[in-house]
Order: sequence, then structure tokens, then C-alpha cells
Amino acid sequence: MHRFLVKLSSSSSNPLRSLKNKRLILPLLPSSKSFTSSSVSPPPSPSNASNRFGYPYSAELFRNLSPLSSNSRTLGVNGSSSRCISSEAGRESIEYDVLIVGAGPAGLSAAIRLKQLSQEKNIDLSVCVVEKGAEVGGHIISGNVFEPLALDELLPHWRQEHAPIEIPASSDKFWFLTKDRAISLPSPFDNKGNYVISLSQLVRWLGGKAEELGTEIYPGFSASEVLYDASDKVVGIATKDMGISKDGSKKENFQPGVDIKGRVTLFAEGCRGSLSERIIKKYKLREEVNAQHQTYALGIKEVWEIDESKHNPGEVIHTLGWPLDPKTYGGSFLYHMNDRQVALGLVVALNYHNPFLNPYEEFQKLKHHPAIKRILEGGTVLQYGARTLNEGGFQSIPYPIFPGGAIIGCSAGFLNVPKIKGTHTAMKSGMLAAEAAFGVIHEGLHMNTYWDNLRDSWVWKELYAARNYRPAFEYGLLPGLAVSAMEHYVLKGKVPFTLKHGKADHEATDLARKCTPIVYPKPDGVLSFDVPTSLYRSNTNHDHDQPSHLRLRDPKIPEKVNFPEYAAPESRYCPARVYEYIEDEEGKPKLQINAQNCLHCKACDIKDPKQNIEWTVPEGGGGPAYSLM
Repeated sequence: MHRFLVKLSSSSSNPLRSLKNKRLILPLLPSSKSFTSSSVSPPPSPSNASNRFGYPYSAELFRNLSPLSSNSRTLGVNGSSSRCISSEAGRESIEYDVLIVGAGPAGLSAAIRLKQLSQEKNIDLSVCVVEKGAEVGGHIISGNVFEPLALDELLPHWRQEHAPIEIPASSDKFWFLTKDRAISLPSPFDNKGNYVISLSQLVRWLGGKAEELGTEIYPGFSASEVLYDASDKVVGIATKDMGISKDGSKKENFQPGVDIKGRVTLFAEGCRGSLSERIIKKYKLREEVNAQHQTYALGIKEVWEIDESKHNPGEVIHTLGWPLDPKTYGGSFLYHMNDRQVALGLVVALNYHNPFLNPYEEFQKLKHHPAIKRILEGGTVLQYGARTLNEGGFQSIPYPIFPGGAIIGCSAGFLNVPKIKGTHTAMKSGMLAAEAAFGVIHEGLHMNTYWDNLRDSWVWKELYAARNYRPAFEYGLLPGLAVSAMEHYVLKGKVPFTLKHGKADHEATDLARKCTPIVYPKPDGVLSFDVPTSLYRSNTNHDHDQPSHLRLRDPKIPEKVNFPEYAAPESRYCPARVYEYIEDEEGKPKLQINAQNCLHCKACDIKDPKQNIEWTVPEGGGGPAYSLM
């Protein structure tokens, strides 16, 4: 791979900043990709919005740090405090005051708050954010009707600073769908003062704000390993090696990963974060506070451009009922954004019982409902994506502190299920963790203040009041509606008991012989589409020649258990057709993993009946490239 053509001036007081003014020759991205019959080659991302913030090439800068250090060196960036770069055994080691893993709403809010505090106190503080997506915001997907409460606290003048928050929610509609009708019900939602947004665009903007304050943001780097010291304290992460072929050999473009260390490490990986889950298990953080297991749903979303006569900016629609059966919790949303765009999605709880259920196909059915069809007809799909979300709520929040750091945002699980909102709570958790981390570093305090302040915050009050909504639906749709209505309108979360969740999502799957197969209609290519067509619209891309990041703990289970007993559920719950069964030489079914199709939704890590699939990070920069989601 080409290196930067750069000559450092010995008189430069800020060598990394000086690099931004030099002529750069960037490494070429891998171009050799292999797609199976069920995958397609995606186009380049249409978005260049983040280029004005500079961080896309910060990743290339970070990748080429090795010329800057022999054994150790101290550097500063964008007015930030110094941090140390050292080189040992062929790997770079970089040390910061605070390391944040994940550039989502929680991670960037934490970075911004840390830098605000350092300015307020006139104290140097180095903050680094690493992000596995090729660009900040590229892996971000959400509904999203945004509640600005946390943003008002973090950046009070955001309305004057060109934030991509422009369309106020103008109306709330709530429909119960049958196959042919949409029955209007009293809306339990109150979105007055909220905004219909693209969260991926908001996160890009937050990334710019964080960089303006001096945060170093490095997209394109996958955190693949947690680093510990001799006392079992977390001291940072290691990024994944680049340039490893499928057979494990080093390619010509091989570059070793980097050890990035922090005095405090905050994990903000989003729902089912791979390193966060390891931390939760290692330190038994759920057991620490008697938290229940987390429960999840899979959200599938498209952004459409529709006819102007049908477009009502700010209109918010939520539905229950069809196409899901009465025993499966879930619903759909349709939000009118700006520029004649609408966000349409279906959320399916992953504790569904029937292994023949296919969330992707249920979403395709939804679009043919008369009430939805009339809005979409004549329109065009602009983007597709999918992601899991936490639904456990208050009961499932683990103790978020471990030796050396904390877990924030959706990695811990702060989604308010009845509101269908988690961005504001994720941001607030990041801000509170940042304040605690600052206290640890400069005031000799303990990270426990994060836990104490979290429980004293509006986040805790909000999630406590909503705690019984989701588990009420364990008893079916109608009982769930009755209990949740009583909770919402009458009791307002003040009942003296807390309902428990049912089985873990993977345990909820019934054996195939107990269930009725579901036959789904073929896509018409107008409203409904096959998976390869949708995958193309997600801009998903991975280098084909790398080890699969989807690992089987026991390679025999798919053919010995999943296929005969559960009718191959992984071929249905995955919204990107990563898993498919083909015939081997003897005509027997064999699982084929098309890892290059992966949307990083994490459904496989959650729903596999035997918990045999482990989702790990691929090479940095791979995955979807969302710009509207």
C-alpha cells in the first residue's frame, strides 16, 4: 500500500495538524470482491457530507502512524493535550486520557462533553474515538423521531449551528392494521417538540462538533480486542489487523493493528456491541445489580422518495397488528422527512416463536397494505438497512461500570420502548459517563459517580416509568395493549411491581415440527424487492479476501441441529442473506456464510437457537455506508 508522502518539520509544534496541509497519496481501497448468487456489488456511498469535517482522511492518517515514531513520541492534535505513541514488537501503542469505542450518539456526546469540561476547567485532556465504519455516521440507522432534550443540554445553540434537524413532528397517527384496513386508535405518542431526522446525518454533524473541540476521531478501525493490565483492569483496545487473507496468511498490504490505551475507556458500540458483551460477561455486570437478560428486536428500514402530493413533512405514523401474528410483538413506522422523503420500517421482536417467520419478507408484505401502498406508489427507494435494538428497558440495564471504564448508550440498553426512542437517553448516558471520567482523571473521583448520577437523572425516571410496557406483551397482543394502556393512561408507571421478561430470544424459538411454514409472495419489483436488490441500496461492502467475522463455535451445529430441528432459521432471520444452505458433494445441506453481505445488524448473534454464531468485527471500513438512515 502507498504511504503518505509527508516530511515532518522539526520545528513544527503540531506535527499531526501539519500533515493535513501536505500532499497525501492515500492507499487504494481493496477492489477485489466476490459476491455469491445472493449478493450484489454495491455502488459507492452517495454521501460526501462528512468530508467537510476532515475525519475520512484522519483514518488514513492513523493507519500510517508508524513513520512518526521509533520507540515513543509525544504529539498533540487540534489543540488537544499530548498523548504518547510508542512502538513495541511491531505494533503501535497510543495512549490517551480517554478512549471511546464507537462514534455514535453516545460516544460522540461523551467526547464533546469531555472536551467542554477540559475547556471550562482549562485542563488538557486527550480524547480519542475509534469507529469501525468507513465514515462517521456510515453505520448509523434509526427511525428516527428525535427528542432534543439531551442535545439541548449538550449543545444549547444547535438550532443556530446548522444541525440537520429541520422537520418538526407535525402530527401523530396510530393505526391498528388488519390485512386490508387501517383502524385509527388514540395515539399514545406525544411528539410535540420532537423532530423527524436522519440519525446518520445527525451523527456526522456531532462528529464535526467533536473534532472542532479537539477530539481525535478515527473511522475505519475495528476494535477487535480488549486490553487488560496485570490486575485485570481494562486499559484500552486493540484494532484489527488489516490485510489478512481468508487462509490466514498476510497479504502484500498487511498492516498490524494498533494498541490504543486510555486511562478511562468508554464502550459505545451500540446494541449488542461485541466488546461490550465480553465486558458484561467477564465482570458479571448483570449479576452485579440483578438485571435480567436483554431482549431485542430487529428493525428493517427503507427511505423512499415519494410524490410531492403525498408528502406531509413531519407526519408521524405508527402501527400495530398485520402483517405480524398476534403472538409476535412488533409494529411499523412511517415518518415524513424533508425533500419528499419518507422513512418506512418494521420492527420485529426477536423472541418470536415460529422459525419459519422471516422479518425481511414480513417487511415486504407490509408495503402492500392499502394504507401504506397508496403512499409509496410512484415513489423510489433510496436506501435500505437493518439493525437490532434493545427492548429490555429498565429491567435489563447492567451495572455499567468495570475496572478501567464504563459502558454507555445502547451497549448498555437505554431505549424507551413505548416512546420508541433511545437516542436522547444514549446521549445523556454518554454525557454523564464523560463527567465521571473527567472526575476520575482530574479530581481523584471514582467512575461510580456515573452510576449514581445516571440513577438520579431523567433517564432513570423515564425508563422506570416505562418498565412494564414491553414485558406485558409476553401474553399476546391484546393483553399487552390492555396492560400498556392502563400503565400509560392511568397508572403512569407507578405500580408497585415490575414485570419480568420471558425467555431469552434464542430460547423462544420453537422446533419446526411444532410450527406452520409461512409462504411469502414473490416480490413485484415495484413495492417489494428481493434481498440482493435491497442489499445494493445499503452500500454494503467488505473485502472478500479476509477471514469471516461470523464464527461458528461448533461447525457441526448448523447441519446437525439448526437445519433438521429448526428448519434453518439463520436463512430467514438475517436481513442480508448472509446464511444460506447449499448442497455439498454428497447432496447434503451445508451452511454457506456470505460474510461480505453482512449489514452488522447482529441478529445472528442474538437469535441463533444454540447461540452458536459469534459476531466479531471485520476489517475496519467494511459494512454498510448509510447516508440517509
